[in-house]
Amino acid sequence: MKLYNTMSQKKEEFIPLEEGKVRMYVCGPTVYNYIHIGNARPMIVFDTVRRYMEYKGYQVNYVSNFTDVDDKIIKKAQEEGVSASEISTRYIAECKKDMAGMNIKPATTHPLATEEIPGMIEMISQLIGKGYAYEKDGTVYFRTRKFKDYGKLSKKNLDELEAGKRIAVEDQKEDDMDFVLWKPKKDGEPYWESPWSEGRPGWHIECSVMSKKYLGDQIDIHAGGEDLVFPHHENEIAQSEAANGKEFSKYWMHNAFLNIDNKKMSKSLGNFFTVREISEKYDLQVLRFFMLSAHYRSPLNFSAELMEASKNGLDRIVNAVSSLNRFLEAAQIDGLGADEEKLLEEAGAFTVKFEEAMDDDFNTADAVSAVFELVKFANINASANHSKEYLSNLKGQIMTLCDILGLIVEKKEELLDSDIEALIQERQEARKAKNFQRADEIREELLSRGITLKDTREGVVWTRA
Repeated sequence: MKLYNTMSQKKEEFIPLEEGKVRMYVCGPTVYNYIHIGNARPMIVFDTVRRYMEYKGYQVNYVSNFTDVDDKIIKKAQEEGVSASEISTRYIAECKKDMAGMNIKPATTHPLATEEIPGMIEMISQLIGKGYAYEKDGTVYFRTRKFKDYGKLSKKNLDELEAGKRIAVEDQKEDDMDFVLWKPKKDGEPYWESPWSEGRPGWHIECSVMSKKYLGDQIDIHAGGEDLVFPHHENEIAQSEAANGKEFSKYWMHNAFLNIDNKKMSKSLGNFFTVREISEKYDLQVLRFFMLSAHYRSPLNFSAELMEASKNGLDRIVNAVSSLNRFLEAAQIDGLGADEEKLLEEAGAFTVKFEEAMDDDFNTADAVSAVFELVKFANINASANHSKEYLSNLKGQIMTLCDILGLIVEKKEELLDSDIEALIQERQEARKAKNFQRADEIREELLSRGITLKDTREGVVWTRA
């Protein structure tokens, strides 16, 4: 398996630090509003990377944070007259709803910046002790020039960066290129006690600390959008390697930008879309399919026409699986025929093609093409006259590949209200008969179909998800 390493700027063979295990950190969103479709791209891309790693047999420890204290969160809170934590709690919940709609697996850990402040204070203290940081009037800065490898990820030169700056150096800074690790509070802002001032951490220190706590001093993969390469990831490297004395991440992965109708997404241009807005027009599975239709390192253009094309493409796969289900219901033959064995061998070639695409820097565009070829093969070579084993195997191949891509292609029929009531009645009777196993089975079946039960004094109340 090869992946493109932003650090070396070339494809490299993936060799984890520990055999069979992958430690992966993906920078998450700042939660001050609904996530936008630009946020969705790295979420979908790196969820797919994780899924493929797991398919290949790796045990993946996947950490993705929520930045829940930030200037934008504070501004939103002040506008609404509520606390910053109320804003962040609200939009973390909304973000998780959108992530579920896009079929993004929950991370192994979703740390919150506000819950990791003690660790940030500890790392900042270490950096001061080692001479990499200094305090002035309650603000702590990182001495960028002391870290000799600064710029190694972004390939930026410190002198060129300084020459390009138009803003005069702040009085308390030793150097214009130094960045903030801790800043004093302003009126009305949330704050924490520290040895330097009542205040809060700078943005960059958050990820260094959370990655260290949940994954260790060294990790296999650090990922995010290409807009994070500089200064965020560059600063993370400086902090982490200065504090820990080790290489921070072995591989760096970054997805390219998302444009809207060939223009950069911007609120001022009126082409800014949240995932929630897209969900009003399309199933979010269509958005996921669209995101995977291009290689993650290629710029991706979002448009109504391309979303319609994605919807049609996803429908082709869903319809093929639906047809296989109908054939399976009608099939009479149990054993696998000799001609069917040969057909399954042919079908297996598409799985090989899929894996070759994913092994080559997670080329989901070519992987999707392999799925389409398998679907076309199934449409031509499957009918109710084939054996159940053959049809089940063929369907299984499609389902497996789509699951790696995070695509839900088997639609469960929505239960009618009368069906739900009948199952609830059966559950009640099972409980009276002390058949708790059957009662639990019914509850789980309903839950899998999006129906939640709540036992009350007045009886069972049910709701659709």
